[in-house]
Amino acid sequence: MTFGGLGSVPYKNNLRRLTLVIGAVLTFFGLLLLAVVAYAGWSANRTAIERERQLVENALDQAVSRVLNEEKAIAWWDDAVVNAQRRPLDLEWIETNIGVYFYETYGHDEMYLVDGDNRSIYANIGGELQRHPAVAYSRRANVLDQVVMAARGQRNDALRLRDAAFTADQQRYSFLLGAEDASWSGHILTVGGQPAVVSAMAIVPSVDAEVLVGEPHLMVSVVQMDEDFMAAVGRTLLMPDLRLSSGPMQVDGMISEPFLADDGTPIGYLNWTPRQPGNFLLFFILPLVAIGVIGAGWLTWTMIGRLKRASTDLAEREEQSRHQALHDALSGLPNRHHFVTRLQDQLDALIQQRNNGRVVVAYIDVDRFKDINDTMGHQAGDALIMAVAQRLQSSIAPEDFLSRFGGDEFAVVCRANRPEAAEELAQRLRKAFEESFDVYGQHIRMTASIGLSMAPDHGASPEELMRNADIALYQGKNKGRDCAMMFSADMAAEVEQRREIELELHAALEGKALQLHYQPLVSCAGGRVTGVEALLRWKHPTKGDISPAVFVPIAEEAGLMPALGAFVLERAFEEAKLWPDLDVAINLSPVQFRHVDLPELLTELKDRYAIDPRRIVLEITEGVLMETSDRNRQILDSVRGMGFKVALDDFGTGYSSLRYLCDFRFDKIKIDRAFVTGIHERKRAMTIIQSVVTLGRGLGMEIVAEGVETEAEASVMRLVGVTELQGYFFSPAVPAAAVADLVASLTATTAPQRETKATLADLRLQRRS
Repeated sequence: MTFGGLGSVPYKNNLRRLTLVIGAVLTFFGLLLLAVVAYAGWSANRTAIERERQLVENALDQAVSRVLNEEKAIAWWDDAVVNAQRRPLDLEWIETNIGVYFYETYGHDEMYLVDGDNRSIYANIGGELQRHPAVAYSRRANVLDQVVMAARGQRNDALRLRDAAFTADQQRYSFLLGAEDASWSGHILTVGGQPAVVSAMAIVPSVDAEVLVGEPHLMVSVVQMDEDFMAAVGRTLLMPDLRLSSGPMQVDGMISEPFLADDGTPIGYLNWTPRQPGNFLLFFILPLVAIGVIGAGWLTWTMIGRLKRASTDLAEREEQSRHQALHDALSGLPNRHHFVTRLQDQLDALIQQRNNGRVVVAYIDVDRFKDINDTMGHQAGDALIMAVAQRLQSSIAPEDFLSRFGGDEFAVVCRANRPEAAEELAQRLRKAFEESFDVYGQHIRMTASIGLSMAPDHGASPEELMRNADIALYQGKNKGRDCAMMFSADMAAEVEQRREIELELHAALEGKALQLHYQPLVSCAGGRVTGVEALLRWKHPTKGDISPAVFVPIAEEAGLMPALGAFVLERAFEEAKLWPDLDVAINLSPVQFRHVDLPELLTELKDRYAIDPRRIVLEITEGVLMETSDRNRQILDSVRGMGFKVALDDFGTGYSSLRYLCDFRFDKIKIDRAFVTGIHERKRAMTIIQSVVTLGRGLGMEIVAEGVETEAEASVMRLVGVTELQGYFFSPAVPAAAVADLVASLTATTAPQRETKATLADLRLQRRS
């Protein structure tokens, strides 16, 4: 209890700190999110205002350009030059074409003519002719002189440039004389306390340059920026409420921006109602975000509250998860990861002690465990695994470490001070399987194969030791199971040799370096060769002939059997065309039968090589039929339906041979050579073969005897009614090129002799019986 209480206090303190951190982080990021949304809305509105302000400024520049364009219509005219220079001044012409014209046509509030010495010689204010133009001009001189001097080419850098657009437009009229020689200036200034557009333009000829004498006169115009003027500017910008006032306007939604004259003098405020795209963020998105932040905060605090209430349960689950990560779910034993960690700890301790100690690793594999799953079901298999785990745990020493790797594989690591400890461990482990296991009321006798390796003799790392123990286990399996093997260098060499053969078999298969040899089948009725069996052969360029008993198991382990079987089928179909009168028997492996779409492959080969399927005999072993499944039945029925013959090979060596004869239809039965060898000396074997022949003939099947090596064996097989014989007594398997000669030789010379000898032998046997 004390230990548990002390353990819970740090946990609660950590949880409290975690709560505070989560709360602080949530608050910070919530406020940050709100600030970002608010700033985005404000920034969008500010950007819109600045853009609209710039649009207003551009529109005012365009207004100045418009006033200059209006002046250009009169100022760039030969008649205006002549009448402006005439002395005395023709007031009627000037008044009509300048004063009244600009006032009534364009609404210019004040018009002045300034001679070459910058003296006012004409003035019209509000549409009325001024009798004393110099006096009228002098009232505005402080403002008008700035524009006049700028038009004379003496621009004041302090004045804002307003006529850039007009200047750019005049480049298109360079062919006009006035456009080349004229000068102008336009600005927004304060005139009489009111903002106004003030412009000055030189009066120059447009056609005849000779009419101009001396410095050109200037036409000076003043256009008040009154309410109508600003309304016109606002209409061009789709800003109907654009105003210019002396002070800011206090109207909801309207903004007031200070406005300066071109010389920097404050002249009032620009007022308009701006577009505010950020209001959607400020008045719609921002409240939703705020609600979301509050909701997230509430949800977080609720979850933290539940987390606090479940703190004890969480600690227990954490411990349980840690245990599950290191242990097998079914047996409760440590798993592979835990085993590797413990083995590494043992090796580290061995290095630190620097004595003559050893670390032993033992691999245990339950023999034929798959048969239990297949016959009794997976639940029975699980029960057996748990029973094996308990038995092994009770067999090892307390300091030893037992682990389950999955399936039917277990491993043990133990410390040993003597080399004999490995053998003692193996004996204890084997002893655990001496008594049968009780599984669902059935007493099952099981054995195990054990592979052992030892550090530092067989490796210094977990990977090396486990790999070498696995190699030793593999060797034990090859030697018949139910044994314990200690790893040796020879085993590693053998594994390497198998790996080398596997790689070379890959290359041989891809390079089509494998060959088929054919062994004849001789009819008992007359000694005629009725067919041949295709047998795979591999002649290695350096190792010589490699037996199928060596490379076929390697091919099965390496997953090469589907490709190898397809190669045999194709080569056999191709070479079968050489002997149109012979049947060709081809072996099918269980792996090939399961993994290849056999009917489609056979159909494709039959069509490609134009082979009569009745000449092809497909031989299968009982391993193919271990499961009497609908799929197996469908495949065999499909193959026979296509015309191929099917033979049951190695009959009598399995567990349920008679059942197969009932469940499946075969054209031939091949009696295994184990029954044929020495048959003339074994009456019991004779009785079995007679029964098989009688059964097979009754089911309409032909009977083939394999492994016939002596004349006596051949005679007995004929006597009991076997249909065909095959074996070294007639011929070993020969290459395809030698089959024709072999058939001719057996037919011409051997068959009559064998038939005569067989008759005599039959008579002797009948007399003895």
